[in-house]
Amino acid sequence: MDKMLRNKKSIAVFMLPAFLLFTLVLFIPIIQSVYYSLCEYKGMTAPEFIGTDNYKALASDKTFGIALKNSMFFLIYSCLTQLIIGLIFAAVLTNIQAGRNLFKNIIYLPCVLSSAALGLLWMFIFSPSLGINQLLEKLGVDEPPLWLMDTKGYITLPMWVIAFVALWQYVGQSMMLYMAQISGISKSLMEASYIDGCTKVQSFRYITLPLIKPMVATAMSLNAIGSLKFFDLVYNMTEGGPNHKTEVLATHLYQQGFKYFKYGYASAIGVVLLVLCLLITLFINKVVKTEQYEM
Repeated sequence: MDKMLRNKKSIAVFMLPAFLLFTLVLFIPIIQSVYYSLCEYKGMTAPEFIGTDNYKALASDKTFGIALKNSMFFLIYSCLTQLIIGLIFAAVLTNIQAGRNLFKNIIYLPCVLSSAALGLLWMFIFSPSLGINQLLEKLGVDEPPLWLMDTKGYITLPMWVIAFVALWQYVGQSMMLYMAQISGISKSLMEASYIDGCTKVQSFRYITLPLIKPMVATAMSLNAIGSLKFFDLVYNMTEGGPNHKTEVLATHLYQQGFKYFKYGYASAIGVVLLVLCLLITLFINKVVKTEQYEM
């Protein structure tokens, strides 16, 4: 086995299937998207090269501006809330014995459910005539909020509602990542801190947090990329409405590509989305500096 691992040709043979799959599924489509973004392409005819016209059109597209703003809102909201609430859940559940697995499974369960199904479920819950509003009317509220229809404010009420649902669904993912990292910290290290007089809060701040920084960076990167690619909940709860107020980059891309058949324009949105994901990931890795510790 050691001889095989030292043989570069053997390593190349074993890596070849994964490399081909990566090239066919990811690398080639990215190159094609970049090319199509420079073309006028409607799918039924050959692409016609038009240079950067699609990108110039994006600059004057009001719906694209709204979608970009909403995607950045989801990015900031998801990173902050899932970081804080996920850490709290992980810290609490790591320090309890009774009911730990039950609560962990309850919090994580929404992550494994279909986003499309959950979007439809929450759409009915926040419907103007069903769910929460029906309950509020029975409690004497004359004019319940239009949870998914209100268009007032820079960040509209429907955006906050969708953000809440997204937090409910995905906070369990961050919690599990943090719990996995916390469980790898040596118990003797924590016990030594308690002997030295540290409280649990101090131990968490000065020992646990520095040791889980690599996982914090990983979780934030996953949250950031996931929030920028957000599609299922938005499309199933509001379809980007009302009046494009809940449009995000992924739904705008879908509308332009599969509803209006502007594949070149949709590809330009996809390229912008890809660049944003890369830049945000690099920014997070730069800001959340990690050090190697012995655990």
